[in-house]
Amino acid sequence: MQIDAATSDAALAARFDINALPQGFANDPFPTYRALLEHAPVKRFADGSVMLSRYADLDRVYRDTKAFSSDKKVEFLPKFGQTPLYEHHTTSLVFNDPPLHTRVRKIMMGALTPRAISAMEPGLIALVDGLLNRMARKDNVDLIEDFAAAIPIEVIGNLFVMPHEERGPLRDWSLAILGALEPTLTPQQQEVGNRAVTDFKAYLADLAARRRKEPGDPATDVLTRLINGNEGEQLSDVELLQNCIFILNAGHETTTNLIGNALFELLEWPDERRRLEADPGLIDTAVDEFLRFQSPNQLGNRMTTEPVEFHGEEIAAGTRIHLCIGAANRDPRQYDEPDRLDLTRKPNRHLAFAQGPHLCAGFSLARMEGRIAISRFLQRFPNYRLAGTPQRTGRVRFRGFSHLPAQVG
Repeated sequence: MQIDAATSDAALAARFDINALPQGFANDPFPTYRALLEHAPVKRFADGSVMLSRYADLDRVYRDTKAFSSDKKVEFLPKFGQTPLYEHHTTSLVFNDPPLHTRVRKIMMGALTPRAISAMEPGLIALVDGLLNRMARKDNVDLIEDFAAAIPIEVIGNLFVMPHEERGPLRDWSLAILGALEPTLTPQQQEVGNRAVTDFKAYLADLAARRRKEPGDPATDVLTRLINGNEGEQLSDVELLQNCIFILNAGHETTTNLIGNALFELLEWPDERRRLEADPGLIDTAVDEFLRFQSPNQLGNRMTTEPVEFHGEEIAAGTRIHLCIGAANRDPRQYDEPDRLDLTRKPNRHLAFAQGPHLCAGFSLARMEGRIAISRFLQRFPNYRLAGTPQRTGRVRFRGFSHLPAQVG
């Protein structure tokens, strides 16, 4: 008996469980996303949590901070216990509501004004060109290790005026801490994540002590700005250190994924690659399309503070909500041909940076990094190609590659 596609998709949506992901999901979640969008836009799990996948539903959640809380103190306690990971993920900007969220964001945004970001561009171009020069001298390169991951580490390090010789551990700390946000964790992942928070905090406490003795320019030095506060608002020592970790992590993982995913997709879609090479002016819309098509951050979370309703289904107060960003950015109700990469797509109001009060504070910086890195790479290495099997990170919350072996000559 032949089973039609709709029946097959309905069955796929019915058996999907965020807490017991099927084999191969991390490599290709999009068939599951399509099934959820059509057959289970309000997907309930045995643990009482609910996943939303449609664009309009996520947009509503992002904009309504009263009914949908970002505070994770209740949700994360069973997962982490009273550990360094718990302290970090319940103190950082992204997992908090006002007034902490408002206070930290206001202080931080003063160092990420359009003028401040524009002033970073010459240094970013020099950094990218230096990495390209180094790759040109190699027979084989890794587009992640040698390029995509190296860029945001230096950019964020510069924002904190961090000595270059002290930046070595940043990526491993970041990967361990953000890895703890996956839906399920092994004891080893918990241990590595907790150790990373402890080591990161110790380093930043020392760096902050040095900065208090020799303050930098608060217009360009994020750490000095966070130490000084804003208009009488001050961060506690814990808030300072944990939000420094958050900024360093948020600026690293997602931008690495943006650049790496883009370079991979240009190989998968050669007509779009030729289109961009023929018209470099498309790079701005191209960056937004890469962000939509392969969202660096695939999952978000909220907690309902009151009863809410979606598609005729009532969701009780105190329900954990999974926001499936990767699915929403492929919602056919929002986008024509959502599974096609279209570097000229307009409008493209994707959710890769969220929406509302929690709109990513560094979105302009991330766009600039993507624009400069991708465009200058293509200008320098128009004939690049894979030279081995790409390796994905295996994560479902953050979508990217750990290795992209290539030849650029």
